[in-house]
Amino acid sequence: MKTVTIISAALTLAAHLSAQPTLKDAFKDDFLIGAALNPGQFTEANPSEGDLVKQQFSSITPENCLKWENVHPAPGKYNFYLPDRYVEFGVNNHMFIIGHTLIWHNQTPDWVFQDDQGKPLTRDALLARMHDHIATVVGRYRGRIQGWDVVNEAVNEDGTMRESKWRKIIGPDFILKAYQYAHEADPAAELYYNEYSLENPNKRAGAVRLITELQAQGVKITAIGLQGHYNLDWPSEDQLSDTIATFAHLGVKVNITELDINVLPSASQNMTADVSLKYRAAAKLNPYTNGLPATLQQALAARYATLFGVFMQHRHSMERVTFWGVTDGNSWLNDWPIPGRTNYPLLFDRAGQPKPAFAAVLAAAQAKP
Repeated sequence: MKTVTIISAALTLAAHLSAQPTLKDAFKDDFLIGAALNPGQFTEANPSEGDLVKQQFSSITPENCLKWENVHPAPGKYNFYLPDRYVEFGVNNHMFIIGHTLIWHNQTPDWVFQDDQGKPLTRDALLARMHDHIATVVGRYRGRIQGWDVVNEAVNEDGTMRESKWRKIIGPDFILKAYQYAHEADPAAELYYNEYSLENPNKRAGAVRLITELQAQGVKITAIGLQGHYNLDWPSEDQLSDTIATFAHLGVKVNITELDINVLPSASQNMTADVSLKYRAAAKLNPYTNGLPATLQQALAARYATLFGVFMQHRHSMERVTFWGVTDGNSWLNDWPIPGRTNYPLLFDRAGQPKPAFAAVLAAAQAKP
């Protein structure tokens, strides 16, 4: 009975969506449209969402399966079962495949930075470990994963460089080394720097310094990723437009890499996407457990229309817009920064049905500046 229900739901969804344009077709002359996938989608254990991905998106990013703690959980041990399935899904469906992410201060096991006695590694030892990881992972998917988030979130909110374990042990050139190793492993792959809150001027200035320094050292960064974890009133159109233009002026493309819109009350005044933040649950911070009011559905649609209006103005500087998730039900914002909330940040609801925001985004594709 369960199988019959799933198939029925998939057929209903397919029939509903086939009557209107798809995201990937609407923007095919402008930029790729992507989604971050969980294993149920790319293994097609969840066939309705797998079909939705195939129908709507031209690019895919893995939410977690290529992060260090999952793909390289212990010394000398690599786990490629899910990454292989992810890449196979993208290849079979002729999608532009992203690798996320090689070097990050989060979701990297402690053992990476320690020797057999639990003491911090030397610079040379950590560089060797970094090289092994990048050469093995990137090399395995050479020619199939077309672009890599090489370094993720290395800049602080004030524009200074984050004092991660990578930087403390190796030094400031750890970023340079990561790009050199990634290029060696697949010279044809696009290489990206990925970051949140670059719409804030101080942090944007720090990222500009970083990219400029890397370029001066001969690193070819194809694009910078603006994560795009936004809300209903931040960033402003001018902040977003200025940010895209600033990086385009450096000679790099701009990708929106993790787009979603938080419609719930903020737990903090900080405009951040720091995954380590956690706040205590409170009913006032989770007010829409029974559904999003119509007024907020329309506000969300208007917000997506505004954002895509900016993207379309800058479409010649952009390669890709990727949503961080496929449906509201599998968005990370249901559990960050407060676990167990009911959020509504994406274009498809928990049943995989298009929301008013979906129509607003399609309309933006037709309104070319």
